[in-house]
Amino acid sequence: MKLLKLVPDNTNIDFMRWRNFALLLSLAATIASLVLIGVRGLNLGIDFVGGQQVRVSFAQPVTIEQLRARVATLGVGDATIQEFGGGKGYVIRLPRPDGPDAAANAVVTKVRAFLPTAFPGAVVSAGESVSGKVSQELAKDGALAILFAMIGIAAYIWIRFEWQFGVGALVTLFHDVAMTLGFFSLTQLPVDLNVVAAVLTIVGYSLNDTVVIFDRIRENLRKFRKMAIVPLLNQSLNETLSRTIVTSLSILLALAALLLLGPDVIFGLTIAIFLGIFIGTYSSIYISAPMLVLLGVQPDSFLRVEDKDQPQEQPA
Repeated sequence: MKLLKLVPDNTNIDFMRWRNFALLLSLAATIASLVLIGVRGLNLGIDFVGGQQVRVSFAQPVTIEQLRARVATLGVGDATIQEFGGGKGYVIRLPRPDGPDAAANAVVTKVRAFLPTAFPGAVVSAGESVSGKVSQELAKDGALAILFAMIGIAAYIWIRFEWQFGVGALVTLFHDVAMTLGFFSLTQLPVDLNVVAAVLTIVGYSLNDTVVIFDRIRENLRKFRKMAIVPLLNQSLNETLSRTIVTSLSILLALAALLLLGPDVIFGLTIAIFLGIFIGTYSSIYISAPMLVLLGVQPDSFLRVEDKDQPQEQPA
């Protein structure tokens, strides 16, 4: 039985032909994402801003205005309501009341008891309360986790390869994280600890894909010492293309199933990883490798002087 191959063995795509356009496009998209985050901000969940959150599903369609008007009669503050589930499910976020944690818990209990009474058939599936102090600590720890992960990864690649590879990996990771957060700013999907976990997953996947490509580039730099850098990068990318596509496609198929069939509570986590895998696959090809050209890497850049005159292996 013949094995299925998504990428033929003799594939020879000229990826580097579009490297300048891809870098400019990525730069523009990254700047746009940062501007969007600065202007519009992120819809931070209660994990990071504190407060109460109640998730409720209704037997019949209910409008946001109807729900907000009913909740307002409780005197628990201005509610922020977000729809999910086609008009039959909502997430209700309430500001944290002044006073001890018991007061916040009392608000959640009050809302959970009120909704089934005001809307017969309503089912409250979750109720959460996070204090302001805890939310500040979570926001700080989440940001530091992402920052340290990126710095640690860049340092690892710098040590394993050369500093040019470390810079290329750091630029790639920054691009992936900025694009993902820009998407959340554009859509105003809630950003909670699940999304932080997703971003760290994206960083790890992008590193994995980038290291595979960098390792093949390093092997070819040793084998083809007189080969021009652009054809060498093209050859390396084509040699790892099958692995890149198969890995990314298998993960995307699993995530697509979760997006369509999975629970709403992990929607933010799933869509973040789905988008990040797609962006990470692109950036591993069109940012990591082209950055080596911009940083002046040549086939003999990392050879000792006495090794530069040794005979080289010719490409097959």
